[in-house]
Amino acid sequence: MLWDDPVLGGLAKSLDVAALRQKVTAQNLANLNTPGYKRSYVFFSEELGKAKEKLDLKKTDPRHLSAGSSGPEPRIEAENSTSQRSDGNNVDLDQEMLNMVENQLRYNALVQKISDRYAEWRYIINEGRR
Repeated sequence: MLWDDPVLGGLAKSLDVAALRQKVTAQNLANLNTPGYKRSYVFFSEELGKAKEKLDLKKTDPRHLSAGSSGPEPRIEAENSTSQRSDGNNVDLDQEMLNMVENQLRYNALVQKISDRYAEWRYIINEGRR
């Protein structure tokens, strides 16, 4: 079924992670001048790699991802090991702006992929009626 599409599920999960990254980056930027504030980041890519190794469902090709697993959950971690300024704050404006732009591009690409997936389903449904 359309709503059980594992590709759409994976894309939706990726959109959720991108939205969380944007929120965390915005929080870092909002606390740019807060003494002692430690920047946070979303930890997800490494967890996704670990989850891919554990997939155990039947696959027809070794490159396929298995369906039926909710996958890893993103987590937010603070970067306590560095200090950008003498007041203990470690938020770097340039790095955060770069992170925000990179994440926005990723988000836009994911939205486009979801749109393309729905267009494929629309095509299949409409051509089936002819």
